Amino acid sequence: MYYKSLYPDLPKVPESNAHHLLFNRPDQKEWPDYTLFINVATGQQRSFREFIERVRDGATALGADVAHGGLGLRPENGELVGILSENCPDYVALMHSLLVITVPFALFPSSMTQYEFKHANSLAQATRIFASPSLLPLALSSGLPADRIHILEGDNEGYTSYDQLVASARNDKISRLPVRHATKDTLAYLIYSSGTNAVMTSHGNIISVALATMRMVWNTPTGLRVTFNILPVYHTLGLCTTTFINFLEPATIVMLPKWNIDLFFDSISNSSTIHASKPADMSSVQTLASGAAYLPPQLADQVSARFPGQERFTEGYGLSEFTMTAAMKPVPGLLNGRAKNKPGSIGILYPGVEARIVRPDGSLAGLNEPGEILVRGATVALGYKGNDKATRETFIDGWLRTGDQMRIDEDGVLFFEDRTKANCTIHPPLILCCTYHSLQDTLKISGMQVSPVEIENTLLEQPDKLIIDASVAGVSGGRTSDERIPRAWIVLSPAGAALGEKEVVARLNGWVKERLSRYKWLRGGIGIVEMIPKSPTGKVLRRVLMEEYEREVKAKAKL
Repeated sequence: MYYKSLYPDLPKVPESNAHHLLFNRPDQKEWPDYTLFINVATGQQRSFREFIERVRDGATALGADVAHGGLGLRPENGELVGILSENCPDYVALMHSLLVITVPFALFPSSMTQYEFKHANSLAQATRIFASPSLLPLALSSGLPADRIHILEGDNEGYTSYDQLVASARNDKISRLPVRHATKDTLAYLIYSSGTNAVMTSHGNIISVALATMRMVWNTPTGLRVTFNILPVYHTLGLCTTTFINFLEPATIVMLPKWNIDLFFDSISNSSTIHASKPADMSSVQTLASGAAYLPPQLADQVSARFPGQERFTEGYGLSEFTMTAAMKPVPGLLNGRAKNKPGSIGILYPGVEARIVRPDGSLAGLNEPGEILVRGATVALGYKGNDKATRETFIDGWLRTGDQMRIDEDGVLFFEDRTKANCTIHPPLILCCTYHSLQDTLKISGMQVSPVEIENTLLEQPDKLIIDASVAGVSGGRTSDERIPRAWIVLSPAGAALGEKEVVARLNGWVKERLSRYKWLRGGIGIVEMIPKSPTGKVLRRVLMEEYEREVKAKAKL
């Protein structure tokens, strides 16, 4: 069947720079100058008005002519700025400065190895990079001249920082640049999907997320919503939380540069700003949100029990290719009670979202009948940069193929069923960032996407030529019964057979650990097979390998 969001239709997306909707709304003139950002690692705070001035001065320093003291960045010159940083307030300020002058940016994950970064930058083709001081060596591996690499937060001798650029715009009294015009299809940024594709997101996509979320915003009893963001800003949910939707009403964002459980609980205990108390008494925490990976119901119950004052536990479903959210559990009583919050569901379609659920033959599935869900709306991204084939396969006549099996009931409530049956079975992320070359294969580990193809290619690139074929899929053994971890199956080359299975496995594991981020390591092990099963058309039958492995695990468990 074909489904439409229960929420009222959204207004038409204007042909406008996203900056205008986020910062130039009449209601914001009445806002108090509240604390906008808190960096709990450094104690740094920045107010709303300070932030806006910093954004505009930063835009002037970035976009003004070199002769006038700026960097002279312009999109028509092919400029694209890479950002390689841990979370910090200036990460968000820099992004908004670039939006003002319509220079697109690429969000490089700070956890990348040099190998992963090289691939990511080959897609982005960044002309400048802003990096954290600790990530400067990785930024320098891009091959860009040193004068095109800048420090984002902090300083490093010999490199210009964003803070210095802002100060120069102010001290030199450079004429402030106006906000440049953008259309709804003007490229805003690139965000990486499982490390293999760069999703192109537009100004119109950002505006659409904001318009949709305006239907969902609610105020806390104190009048100021405070969000403790622990996700990296380069993740689509962390990005939208800290950079876009937090400007729809006065709200404070508390940041961790990167996840640190001790710092997290210490900051809740010690900071009066976020209205919480010691970890043993979490009664003042009002809302919890889970995203980026599947949350088993039993684990959700255990977490909820630690926060007796919570009013709701937010869950949803989305994709990087859809900018942020496709479905979310509604606030109780919303839409005069028509919006149902059902246990085990991922919620109802977000405002402005339409969906189809189709059978394998392409026909429409009925109520409560599982099928692949396709979604449509103004938040569908422009496509993948530099990958026309994947774009054609994923973005079809305005619809986004997700590779996820869903069913929808008579109340318009969505329930996840499975990944598309053609490949491996994995449970969904609640907020999902996907890529279609492996939308059906992608694993979700610690909230991050893992592409089996990327690991396979890495194995085959091992310089000793120890294998002639490889396949990677998700198997049991993760932190929960639902999480799948990567396992490889390999076919030895003559050189590998001569070396011996134990040494081959050791060398391949070492190679993967050297090249890929920790969450992509082969925690499921490496199996040696005579051949990789494939269909008559050459498609790897990962399911065959997975099912055989799981049978072996169960048999051993019975012994």
